[in-house]
Amino acid sequence: MVEYNHIQNLDSIFHSLSDPTRRDILHRIAQGEHSVSELVAQYDVSFAAISKHLKVLQKASLIRKRKEGKKYMITLAPNTLKSADEYLEQYRQMWQSRHDKLAILLEKERHHE
Repeated sequence: MVEYNHIQNLDSIFHSLSDPTRRDILHRIAQGEHSVSELVAQYDVSFAAISKHLKVLQKASLIRKRKEGKKYMITLAPNTLKSADEYLEQYRQMWQSRHDKLAILLEKERHHE
């Protein structure tokens, strides 16, 4: 069952990252903590729209939200991105290996000409 949960989490992460506004929000909060109001001010959309984006990011565990007085502060949760990176790394290694083999083959072909 752990594997299934891991896949569900990856689905949620990649779904979250599929939207350019959510990617931009992540980029902004990677630079430092922001209040929800500060984030809303950066976009030409409603508070409700940004709130929905934040809920998607929070469901995927990409951000953390905490209350500070009357404000809600948003911070990045970088460990979640680590699991996505580990997933992609296996494909990066596979393609690098194939690229290396192709380079060796082309070099051999060049020497036989």
